[in-house]
Amino acid sequence: MAGATLMLIPFMLAGIVFCGLLAYILILIIKSLKKYIKSSDVRKEKSDIRRSLGEVLKEHRLKCSMTQEFVAETLGVSRQAVSKWENGTSDPSTSNLIALAKLYNISVDEILKNI
Repeated sequence: MAGATLMLIPFMLAGIVFCGLLAYILILIIKSLKKYIKSSDVRKEKSDIRRSLGEVLKEHRLKCSMTQEFVAETLGVSRQAVSKWENGTSDPSTSNLIALAKLYNISVDEILKNI
């Protein structure tokens, strides 16, 4: 009987280690979720900035009396890409931002200072 109990010890230790590992993973998940929930203000601020950049881009395009299609053809991107930039769904790459500034006859700083 004592021999059988000794043979179970490694399995019991493996079970304890597994439970400890599972508890550690759950703690990490809970910490990550708490951090994500607390970052909602930062995420909201970032979405506002993206929206603001889109508004600035649209404002300059309209000042220059250009259509999204014209801007897209000039930059070599799709009209949908220009629409996404203006709606805040995505941001233009650095090279596209520079090209937009040149097209609108303004500096990149002038675009970025307005956001």
